[in-house]
Amino acid sequence: MSRGAGVTVAVVGSGVDAGAPALAGRLQLGPRLTGSGDAGRDCVGHGTFTAGLVAGRAGADGGSAGLAPDARVLAVAVTDDAGSTTPDLLGAGIRAAVDRGARVIAVVVPVPGPSDALSEAVGYAAAHRALVVAPVGPDARGAGSAAVFPASYPGVLAVASVGPGGAPATVPEGRVDLAAPGEGVTGPGPDGGAFTASGPGCATAYVAGAAALLLALRPELTPEQLTRRLEATAYHPGTALPDRAVGYGTVDPVAAVTASWPTAAPAPAVAPVTIPPGPDRAGARRALAVAGGSAGLVLLVGLGGLTVRLGRRRAVGAGRALGRG
Repeated sequence: MSRGAGVTVAVVGSGVDAGAPALAGRLQLGPRLTGSGDAGRDCVGHGTFTAGLVAGRAGADGGSAGLAPDARVLAVAVTDDAGSTTPDLLGAGIRAAVDRGARVIAVVVPVPGPSDALSEAVGYAAAHRALVVAPVGPDARGAGSAAVFPASYPGVLAVASVGPGGAPATVPEGRVDLAAPGEGVTGPGPDGGAFTASGPGCATAYVAGAAALLLALRPELTPEQLTRRLEATAYHPGTALPDRAVGYGTVDPVAAVTASWPTAAPAPAVAPVTIPPGPDRAGARRALAVAGGSAGLVLLVGLGGLTVRLGRRRAVGAGRALGRG
């Protein structure tokens, strides 16, 4: 149904290794907003790994492939060489991704606090029909469950991580919209080969890939429509929605691209209204006619008396009165 062709997915994080075999021919290098060089350098390896989950291709010797292997990846580096960043740098990275044509923006490194620059960048992406997908927590081991940004902003698709059995990794404090596989997943590293990692950043890459599949199939979809489609076709938990841990459920890429699309509902048929005949009111109508005739007669008599009085008053000058009449 779809392999993500024609869609650009930005990975905003530590950069993406320019020589990663899994992304050869489909990697576009964006800016590095801190430090030297461009986004083709990835000292941490996290950006390369998550980009491979979005759109990696398996090599001749096998290995894992990304969810949307024909999509293009735009690398935007916003971290230092240790993988740390700030809200303002994330905001600048989102804007850079929008300006370079990304329709899906995977922010794979969250921050613990907000900023005006980051909030405005999220709005900038929405105004340019770009969907921002972000994790509900960091991928670091032992990380807490406190709310993070940009996932806490309205309009951002906030993603949690589930393990191979479908159980949520944590119950975050912030809002959760969707969950995706993110525990013990396999992907490429900066120098090739297969690596294993865990965390909601990995799950975010998975959801970004699913969004790319949808956009390749239906490029006219808005960010809001993309979000609603992914939520509506997810594996829903047996709880009230949205669930605290998994939101509207675990994303289902196959259902997202194959389930029937809703159409406008036809106008409901209106049954004809039949009014039953009323009771026989002939006697009442005759009485009403008699009463009406009597009242009319009284009225005519009264009007006749009034005419006579007016005629007497106007006896003088009758010709002028008739002329006016």
